Amino acid sequence: PVFAGMNGSAIENFSCVIYNILLMNCTWQAGRDAPADTQYFLYWQKSRNEEEMECELYIKDENFRNTGCIFQNVSIGIEKAYFLVNGSSKDSLIQFYDEYIDLYKIEKLMPPSNITVNCDEIKNDCMIQWQRPQISHSNKDMCFKYEINIKYK
Repeated sequence: PVFAGMNGSAIENFSCVIYNILLMNCTWQAGRDAPADTQYFLYWQKSRNEEEMECELYIKDENFRNTGCIFQNVSIGIEKAYFLVNGSSKDSLIQFYDEYIDLYKIEKLMPPSNITVNCDEIKNDCMIQWQRPQISHSNKDMCFKYEINIKYK
């Protein structure tokens, strides 16, 4: 069968987020029916022509089970990235979980930087300027919408 392994042993609630431009954090929960000794391993492939790599820095729970991974120096490509989490246990075969993800869709943007406000009391106006957030996947200025909340004190 395609899904060899015990039902309910694959991980659940897999999700990843890219933040601080270069870091990616992926987390998951152990399968509901996975044996207590199950250990999980994450592999990912940024694109079809790059090789598959295992997580180098696992996040562990109180039972030393891998429940996440921190990646450093992640760059976003054009293709979807492939993620695979498989598991091993002495007691039974563990089902794997896999997913293709567009990395640009999971990037959490940095706030705008160098915000300056110059007000002219005589003209009764203010000029607010900022630099757009840094993003990892492109240098384009398009696609940014800003919202300014001004509270008068």
